[in-house]
Amino acid sequence: MKKLKLPALLLALTLLFTLAACRPAAENPSGTPSEEVSDPVPPSAEPTAEPSAQPSEPAETPDCVEPGPGIRLAVLSGPTGVGAAKLLDSIDNNPAALHRSGYSYTIETDNSALVAGLTGPDPEFDIATVASNVAVNLYNKTDGGVKIIAVGTLGVLHILEGGGGTSINSMADLAGRTVYAAGQGANPEYVLRYLLQENGLEAGRDVEVIFADASEISAKLLSGEIECAMLPVPAATAAIAKGEGKVRQAVDMTEAWDALRSGSRLIMTAVVARTEFAETYPDLVEAFLADYEDSINFVNNNVDAAAELVAGHGITPSAAIAKKAIPQCHLAFLSGVDMVAAISDYYSVLYSIDPASVGGVLPDDGIYWMG
Repeated sequence: MKKLKLPALLLALTLLFTLAACRPAAENPSGTPSEEVSDPVPPSAEPTAEPSAQPSEPAETPDCVEPGPGIRLAVLSGPTGVGAAKLLDSIDNNPAALHRSGYSYTIETDNSALVAGLTGPDPEFDIATVASNVAVNLYNKTDGGVKIIAVGTLGVLHILEGGGGTSINSMADLAGRTVYAAGQGANPEYVLRYLLQENGLEAGRDVEVIFADASEISAKLLSGEIECAMLPVPAATAAIAKGEGKVRQAVDMTEAWDALRSGSRLIMTAVVARTEFAETYPDLVEAFLADYEDSINFVNNNVDAAAELVAGHGITPSAAIAKKAIPQCHLAFLSGVDMVAAISDYYSVLYSIDPASVGGVLPDDGIYWMG
């Protein structure tokens, strides 16, 4: 009888060890998933270090490890694209330099394309850079379907004066004038209305505001048809360059906002992730944030090289314009508590101007991803 039991015992032990090798790693006592669960490796991932020579480290069993997804990134062209230029270049040419490989990306020219790609039963994007007011509206309209994970740019709006004039040097100097502005129903409109209000002026009463497309405004400014305009960079930078001395930057609206000393900051861009993606793959979100911060730091500290990357991705018409635009973009990386403090106050300002600007209600703290 013993001879019959021994093979059965050996078989049972073999099965036990096989199952142990293939089952997911258990969670640690703190409740944080272990590395094999919370850090899934995309199929195209580059190794981040040389394999360990220590014999005590067991090798992974490829057949038993489920690969994780990559990061499907969407970038809004314009100032946000400027800050992401180094990240996009690394995805194309040097993925080993990133904290996480397996990226794919799309550059879109309109917020609506990003919203469509983040929502629906089969979303196309996992992380996207959008206008800050779009982020809060999307959160409210999707019952928390996205979370803000970072801030990428501060203010990018500028008041330009054409015709070689030099009489506009502050928001108060806009009294009695007509301002052509891009961005009706979005951040630019609300920022303009707020800064006029804080300087004792009212749009429609003291200042006539005419909204139009940025390209139309630039053409009229360059032709001398209009005297004053509000444009974002890099459109503002291009208009100044093409104006050959006839168009100048009259007011940096970020500086005008900061001069109010209200405690809030002008935030034009937010980075959002689909809530399902962020909660399922927090390690991928953290990896993206590290790569995005590196990209912004590179662009701010290496303007000449970054300008070539920006132009190479078609974000600006030329490297020369990109070089002039980068300092005007007020690129910044904020996450965690710094992000919350900055953008929550900004949303309060938008709400005071027009509740519809934030979807009719200020967002709860669930909008912010804290890692």
